[in-house]
This record gives sequence, structure tokens and C-alpha cells, in this order.
Amino acid sequence: MTRYIVSILMFCSICLSAHALTKAEADSAYVGGDYQKAAALYDSLLAQGVSYELYYNLGNAYYRMDDITHAILSYERALRLAPGDADVRFNLQMARSKTIDKIVPESEMFFVTWYRSLVNMASADGWGYTALVMLGLVIVLALMYLFGNRLWLRKLGFFGAIVAFFLFLLGNLLAWQQKNFAEVQKAAIIIESAANVKSTPANNGTDLFILHEGTKVTIVDDTMREWKEVRVADGKQGWIETKQMEVI
Repeated sequence: MTRYIVSILMFCSICLSAHALTKAEADSAYVGGDYQKAAALYDSLLAQGVSYELYYNLGNAYYRMDDITHAILSYERALRLAPGDADVRFNLQMARSKTIDKIVPESEMFFVTWYRSLVNMASADGWGYTALVMLGLVIVLALMYLFGNRLWLRKLGFFGAIVAFFLFLLGNLLAWQQKNFAEVQKAAIIIESAANVKSTPANNGTDLFILHEGTKVTIVDDTMREWKEVRVADGKQGWIETKQMEVI
């Protein structure tokens, strides 16, 4: 039995070492300027398990190869996993600046923009951990209120528990909202050099406007296989062939 356990541990150790070596090899290829090899290695690592670091590194490799479309796609996928990461957001913005379409987003109320920024400060897991910490703080402060032997300690415990409980509820709300953004709202990146957006899901439909590679769209209607109804950040909407875009 002991020999069996040792064999399993040795096998797991070998697997972990191989994974670390492959990651190190990908990083080494990137540092050495072999971006095509680095991208291939990062892609193979992502097949084993996704992480925002791998998507971020993959995006950097594509960016260095001047493949802006796949760089944007990789950065967007990294951002879904780590919405509060400043480096990912900065590199994504740099990549977007090199696309043809310069989309001006629809104007929205300042508090909507503020709330969206607040939600994106952390991932769903991050907000969930914050809520758990606040719950633990509620318990500590409540005990301080119940058993404190000084008036100021009891006041601190009472009002602190109220604030911590509010933050606990807020953390749960933001975690749910972040999860909803990631799972419910589907987005995609145009991968064709130029894609005609149609008024109807048919090749003979009227051309409404043209989108170019690297542009992000939100999928509004996902019920058809060959066509998707999409909306651009500026509010324009229409149908596009599924093969002309890749879901983030």
C-alpha cells in the first residue's frame, strides 16, 4: 500500500515538473524572441487548464507577431478571468488602438459606469472571498459588542458589525454580478479582415455596415447555428456569419 502511494506521488511530481518545464520553455522562447514557438507552447498549456496568466502571455506573443486579432482575443479571455488586472487592461487597450474600427461606446449615466468599474475590480471568486472575510469580521465585531467590557468597544462592535454586514451583502451582490457578466453575456471578436453585417440572417440580406478584424461584439441572438445577431458598443446591431467571429 505504501509503495502504491509513493508511486502515485512520484507520478504526480513528474507531471508537475513537466508542466513547469513547458511553462519555463514557453517563457524562454518568448524572451528569446521566438514568439511563434512561445504562442504554440502557451496554447498547449491552455489545453491542460486555463489561467489568466497563460492567456495574457499568449496575447503578448501574438502582439509581438503583429497578430492583433488573436492578441485581442487572448487579452479578452484573460480579462474574463482577471477583470481587475491593470496590465491586461493596458495591453488590451494598446492592441485595440491598432484595429481599423474606432468604436465610440454609447453614452451612459455616470453611476452605471462607476458601478461597472466597481464590479470589474475583482473576479467573481475575488468578491466571494471578500464577502467571506466580511462575514468573519461581522462575527468578531458582534462578539466584541456582546462581551466587550468597555463602552467604546461595544459601540465599535455594534456599528462595525453593521458596516461589515453591509459589505458582506455587497460582496455577494458583486460576485453574482461578475459571474452573470462572465456567463450570461456572450461576446466575440471579429476574425475576418472585413465582415458585412446584414439586416437579416441571410447572404442576400441588406448590408448595414462593415466590421473589421479585432472588433468586439456582443451576441444578442445565439439561436441560429450559421448566423448570430450582434450589437456593437456604439449601439449598431445586425446579423453576421458565425464563421466570421470567435467567441471570447
